Amino acid sequence: MIRVAVADDQALVRSGFAVLLRSAGDIDVVGEASDGSEAVTLVERARPDVILMDIRMPDMDGLEATRRILAARPTSECRVIILTTFDLDQYVYAALTAGASGFLLKHVTPEYLVSAVRLVRSGDALLSPSITRRLVERFAPADPVTVPVHADLGALTPRELEVLRLLAHGLSNAELADRLTLSEATVKTHVGRILTKLQLRDRVQAVVLAYQTGLVGLHERAGE
Repeated sequence: MIRVAVADDQALVRSGFAVLLRSAGDIDVVGEASDGSEAVTLVERARPDVILMDIRMPDMDGLEATRRILAARPTSECRVIILTTFDLDQYVYAALTAGASGFLLKHVTPEYLVSAVRLVRSGDALLSPSITRRLVERFAPADPVTVPVHADLGALTPRELEVLRLLAHGLSNAELADRLTLSEATVKTHVGRILTKLQLRDRVQAVVLAYQTGLVGLHERAGE
C-alpha cells in the first residue's frame, strides 16, 4: 500500500482527495493536515510515502513545510506533490527548488490524481523536464554568474555532464538515446548515476540544478 497524507486548509478539499485516493485500492490515506505546521508533524508521526501539499495555508505555508519535511527526511523517503490552483505559479518553482517532486492543479481528474501518486512513489517526477525548464526560465535569477557551481558537479563524468545538459533542455530518454547514439537502457543508467551522485530525488531536481548552477544558460537552446 502507498501511504499518502493530504495537507490543505480547506476541509472539503482534504476529504475529497482522501475519498478519491482510498478508492484506488492500493493507496492508504494516513492523515490530514490543515496547515504547514500540522503537515510537518504529520509526516514525522505517520511517515507517508507521498504528501499532497497545498501552498497557501495559514500559520506555515506549504512552501516552508516542504522545505522542512524534505530537509529532515532522507532522499528515499517522503515525496511532496504541490497542490495549486494556478498553472506555473511562481510558488511552484520555489517548491521545486525546495525538493518537491512535481505539482498538481486542484481540478485534476481522479484518474490523474491516483496515477500521479503512483508515479511519484515509484521514484519518478510529476513534471516533464520541458515544463520544468519553462518554470526555471520564468522565475530563476537571470544572472547565472551569481549562482555558485554545485560542488558535486565535479563528481560527474564528461558523459554524465553531457546527459545532464541535454536533460535540462527537456529531452526524453528516447531523444537522449538518439542524440548520443546510445540505448535507452544506457541513458537510464546515466540518469540514475547523476541523481545518485548529486543526491537528487528525480529528473526535475536535476533540471533545476542545471540551470541554477549555470551549467545550462536560461536562453541556451539544445545543441548550442
